[in-house]
Amino acid sequence: MAATEPQSLRAWLLTSDPKSRRQAHLGQSYRRWLAFKRNPLAMIGLAIVLALIFIAALAPVLAPYSPVIQDLDNRLLPPGGAHLLGTDDLGRDILSRLLWGARITLTVVALVAIIVAPLGLAVGVIAGYFGGWVDATLMRITDIFMAFPRLILALAFVAALGPGIENAVIAIALTTWPPYARMARAETLTARQSDFIAAARLLGASPLRILLGHVVPLCTSSLVVRVTLDMAGIILTAAGLGFLGLGAQPPSPEWGAMISAGRRYILDQWWVAAMPGLAILIVSLGFNLLGDGLRDVLDPKQR
Repeated sequence: MAATEPQSLRAWLLTSDPKSRRQAHLGQSYRRWLAFKRNPLAMIGLAIVLALIFIAALAPVLAPYSPVIQDLDNRLLPPGGAHLLGTDDLGRDILSRLLWGARITLTVVALVAIIVAPLGLAVGVIAGYFGGWVDATLMRITDIFMAFPRLILALAFVAALGPGIENAVIAIALTTWPPYARMARAETLTARQSDFIAAARLLGASPLRILLGHVVPLCTSSLVVRVTLDMAGIILTAAGLGFLGLGAQPPSPEWGAMISAGRRYILDQWWVAAMPGLAILIVSLGFNLLGDGLRDVLDPKQR
């Protein structure tokens, strides 16, 4: 009986004749998951991202030492023994600081994604649907933001707002949204000429209902892919701000700030800067692999 239930559920999900909208949506999601599982690199990326979330959630339990308490008697110890990844110039355990730093990295990524995705989607959808002077005004503002390199513009915002992780999140968000607006506008321009949009207008649907009920869902899959692919860039920008002393402030175990503190010892005590650099590399690679896998599954052109 237990063996037949998963088979019947699988058949129910994969049927070519769904009996309800809920069954159709669940079946489509299940097919996408099966296609995603067939991509080993995408599964590696998913494992890395899930590991980051797990580490960030259980950092107090996993970390063997405090990330901020100094122990000058054990400064600059090489990896091994009681300190698996060594200690920094103030005797703090690097492994513990990396584990706690995962929380900061995940927080920055999540907050930036929560801000930029709705903002860019709203600007792009409104510009593409209404056109005219609305489109021209919003796209010229977008062009102004896109004219500057992201890190340079983020530095300018952080310099104006002041150093700190909260201001770094705001600065990164303000410099990241324009590509989302461009993408949403392009898809809205295509959808605006569709027959189902014209039919909705003839039935008396308001512009707000058309945007929320028809246009925004069409842009969601591309938005998810773009957000996932941009996670690596967000992490690198946050690390760059931390490296320059404009992100999370000491003694916070932010990975970019850890690299900045360890650059003075890069030749003799290489592990001080190399370990947080390796963490940034692995997490950025994980988000890139996950984004590539989602693009293959969600993008109809790729399928």
